[in-house]
Amino acid sequence: MSETTEQNRTQTPDGGTDPTQTRRATRKGGGDPGSRGRTTIADGVVEKIAGLAARDVFGVHAMGSGVSRTFGAVRDRVPGGGKSATRGVKAEVGEVQTALDLEIVVDYGVSISDVARDVRENVVAGVERMTGLEVVEVNIAVSDVKLPEEEDEEPEPRLQ
Repeated sequence: MSETTEQNRTQTPDGGTDPTQTRRATRKGGGDPGSRGRTTIADGVVEKIAGLAARDVFGVHAMGSGVSRTFGAVRDRVPGGGKSATRGVKAEVGEVQTALDLEIVVDYGVSISDVARDVRENVVAGVERMTGLEVVEVNIAVSDVKLPEEEDEEPEPRLQ
């Protein structure tokens, strides 16, 4: 922490200065107030941002593997469970950089390479804009293709 000190000496009645009467004027802190302290961003925050950015891309049908989507569908039906924005996303967050692994399901008929490129661009832009972290890599695994005649893999609710 830097501290700027300025000394002012008290004048004596004869016009001189009294070295025993020293008053210090201190300016607290130093530099830009926005740079004081440290900000940490949790992995889950980056995962949520990346998941939402990936879902915004045309051709992305869902996030996660079949198993995680099935469990997610069950969780979505539980009151208070809500949709998981982090499904299919894993982030490793450092102090200034992050790396992401995404698992996606694409719609049949779209170019997988184009969808993967668009997902990377959207995820990098969203994460860097919102967090200020440098995204060093976005690894994408395409786990499935959603065919038009396939129904979503959400299990029917069962009564017990």
